[in-house]
Amino acid sequence: MFYISEQSVVDLVPQDKVTDVIAAAYAAMAAGAAANFPVVRERLGHADAIFGFKSGIDRTGPTLGVKAGGLWPGNRARGLANHQSTILLFDCDSGAPLALVRGTWLTALRTAAASAISIRHLARPDATVLGILGAGGQAEFQVRAAMAQRAFSRLVIAGRSSARAEALAAALADTGLSIQIASAEDMARSSDVIITVTPSLRAVIAAAWVRPGTHLACMGADTVGKQEVDAALVARARLFVDEPVQAITLGECQHAHAAGLIDPAALIPIGAVINGTQAGRTSADEITLFDSTGVGLQDVAAAQLALTLAQAAGRAVDLED
Repeated sequence: MFYISEQSVVDLVPQDKVTDVIAAAYAAMAAGAAANFPVVRERLGHADAIFGFKSGIDRTGPTLGVKAGGLWPGNRARGLANHQSTILLFDCDSGAPLALVRGTWLTALRTAAASAISIRHLARPDATVLGILGAGGQAEFQVRAAMAQRAFSRLVIAGRSSARAEALAAALADTGLSIQIASAEDMARSSDVIITVTPSLRAVIAAAWVRPGTHLACMGADTVGKQEVDAALVARARLFVDEPVQAITLGECQHAHAAGLIDPAALIPIGAVINGTQAGRTSADEITLFDSTGVGLQDVAAAQLALTLAQAAGRAVDLED
């Protein structure tokens, strides 16, 4: 059994390779060659934390694993990332543990990969203005991954904290983007692509603010009660998801579904678009929305990549030596 440290993940695992393996995992899901298992996600009643498990198997590898982790909102004051995760991979043939992979940085990469994949397949080819709602620790990953998919020239940041928005702008100064800090409304009205990445429990983006032709990657809603955009906007958009059942129970779609505004049968798995069995964007004026709740197979695929790269670099620690 091997151990892959957080520093090894940071040093060895690039965003573009994570994006590629996550796309392959989505494709395998849509083809029926991979499966996610039910998510366990609970509020602990301690440290205001949310903790859970995500797991799955991809038979094309084959790869099998589980991620344990969640959100500790007070970690920033301790000098730690708010999201903490660890992934355990298993040998599919024997069930024996294969590797323990620290997953905090890896989770940030795989989350950014999901929005990037949606931009690759659903955003207008001529999209130039990227908007982001949220300026926390995940935001920089999201922007950098998105930049590999379209020739964005301008970034509009809408954050709850002006200090964090300014810090994000400074961190992205090397990108060459023209960067503006704005209100959520001004960001939404001016953007061709919008990424939402907050822990909000109420809608922040109104339906009336979003222009025809916009693509939204909604990344923050992954727990019952979370919401970043108006349910009327969800109902207005053509909907794509990582996992349909999770989308209507945990994701951005949960509120529109509860209100009877959307039919679950209309939710299109992003893997089906990758495979070419479902159409992506069908017109320049269509609003597309990707509801990402996060699935275990993302973590399994990313951890397998980290293990492979660490072994090749001599950085995988054999715990049985």
